[in-house]
Amino acid sequence: MTTAKFLFSDDTVISFELSGHSGAGEYGTDIVCSAVSSAVYMAANTILEVMKLDAEAEVRDGYLKFTMTVENARKSKMITDGLYLHLSELQGQYPNNLKLERGVFDA
Repeated sequence: MTTAKFLFSDDTVISFELSGHSGAGEYGTDIVCSAVSSAVYMAANTILEVMKLDAEAEVRDGYLKFTMTVENARKSKMITDGLYLHLSELQGQYPNNLKLERGVFDA
């Protein structure tokens, strides 16, 4: 199962962290993993490369953590809100493969 943890400051996503493999199919054919990965990378790349905002990103096999300052998180709020909504919908369709967690950012 893939777990997606979103940390909020008020109503703004400051950090998201994804770990694990969804297990919805074999490597290379797992549609849940593909959908999650594509959405997460699009959000991260839009914030970093299109909006040119600073953030900390850590990526390795089956793991991604992305953290921003409160100021940059506010500037990219529509992107991260869209990501959270997208993954929430995927969780509804694939509850055995994707789990969303919501927490409070502790600076």
